[in-house]
Amino acid sequence: MLQPHRSRSAAPVGPAAAEVLRIVCASGTPVYLTVHADGRRRYSYWRPFDADTGRGSCYVALSTVECDALHSAGRITLGEAVVDPSRTTYRVRPTRTPAEPVRAVHHRTRAA
Repeated sequence: MLQPHRSRSAAPVGPAAAEVLRIVCASGTPVYLTVHADGRRRYSYWRPFDADTGRGSCYVALSTVECDALHSAGRITLGEAVVDPSRTTYRVRPTRTPAEPVRAVHHRTRAA
């Protein structure tokens, strides 16, 4: 069973977690968590083909340890479950932070 995430941590993340966050935050790269019937968990995304490197057109697994840590820290969230007989799949998204309050700007008028 998936544990609910805790409140968002302001602690800095390491390089591996930062790379995971970069991928999760990329709007054109949907990331998914698949939980198999046997309990195995896999975070992954589709890497499109890159003609420059000749690589891609494949699913790429992300570190489960890093992703679970980001989820526990409240940095990523899981979407609604899509359930089939052999697995449950969740869309992984970055946690949205509330917009910072906008400070009013006061214009001074010059006395003539």
